[in-house]
Amino acid sequence: MKKFIPVNEPLITNSDVLSVSKVMKSGWISSEGPNVKLFEKKFAKYIGHKNAVAVSSGTAALEVAIKSLNLKKGDEVIAPNFTIISSTLAVIKEGLKIKFIDCDLYDWNMNLDKTIKSITKKTKAIIATHIYNFPFRIDILKKICEKKNIILIEDTAEVLGQKIFNKKCGSFGDISTFSFYANKQITTGEGGMITTNNAKLAEKMKSLRNLAFGKKDRFNHDEIGWNYRMSNIQATLGLSQLKRINQIIKIRHSNGKRFYLNLSKNKNIYIPGPKNSYSKNIYWVIGLLIMNKSLKIDSKKIAKKLNEYGIGTRPFFWPMHKQKVLKSLRLSKSKNFKNSEYLCKYGFYLPSSLTLKNKEIDYICGVVNKILR
Repeated sequence: MKKFIPVNEPLITNSDVLSVSKVMKSGWISSEGPNVKLFEKKFAKYIGHKNAVAVSSGTAALEVAIKSLNLKKGDEVIAPNFTIISSTLAVIKEGLKIKFIDCDLYDWNMNLDKTIKSITKKTKAIIATHIYNFPFRIDILKKICEKKNIILIEDTAEVLGQKIFNKKCGSFGDISTFSFYANKQITTGEGGMITTNNAKLAEKMKSLRNLAFGKKDRFNHDEIGWNYRMSNIQATLGLSQLKRINQIIKIRHSNGKRFYLNLSKNKNIYIPGPKNSYSKNIYWVIGLLIMNKSLKIDSKKIAKKLNEYGIGTRPFFWPMHKQKVLKSLRLSKSKNFKNSEYLCKYGFYLPSSLTLKNKEIDYICGVVNKILR
């Protein structure tokens, strides 16, 4: 290929540019602008929750969500071991105890059986994250959480638009969080959202994202909050992109299916298929797992080789129990996270931009098959 193919390029259309340009000319650029509330309203309706709270990032969404629960120091929260570090940081910043669960080898979500078995009387909340391709079976976990009075936080950052048995991901959680980073289904550059059916929680979260200004005297703050607001400019871009979310999902699935057809016959790698018994693959990223250790190639080595062919890659997540920044905290007594460790060493993902052309997909697959033949 004549040009380098990055892991992701955001798709910004003329209508996006015109919408943002119009709102900038109006002068409504801060979080006080009307499009923030409008974005919240339309996003909540799309997900199927009654309330939505716009914030500055997916990480901010998790931090605000956890703090809004008013859990006591030492309360236990179950979370995936294989994920981005944001969920762990949100828990430990509140002085809570976190219990990590290993992932499955082939769908990459935290293991459902291990999650259920790890629940104790001390468990107050579970963060269930949908990872990369297929959703976590949160529909099953939800029923258990309801029986045991455990708060279910659904981290839907990577799978906006995906469904489990025709019910949207993000609609299962007592609280659900989303990200609008540049590589997500819809983007606001940076940004995130929290949704819930609990009106009191929503009001609490709106206060926390906005420095917890005093209700009686504005600058006499009620508690420790953050400036995690979303600007009117970002919300305007989000509104514009949300209009074509169904088209975006179709493009992702179509591109992912083409990757699958090109790569699935290679026995040295594993790539998730287009669908399973309960869901379609969202193909947020085109994730691959090297299955043949005798090739003596891991994700770092193949990244270097693919870069020589003008193809960008990213390694899979680094598991929480091996994070150098967390090791001194001794968060986990267990050392049995073999799937997380395997995915970390042998997992990587390929370019998945909405702007990818078929010839670029075929080229990428041809090079991967050549290296991993």
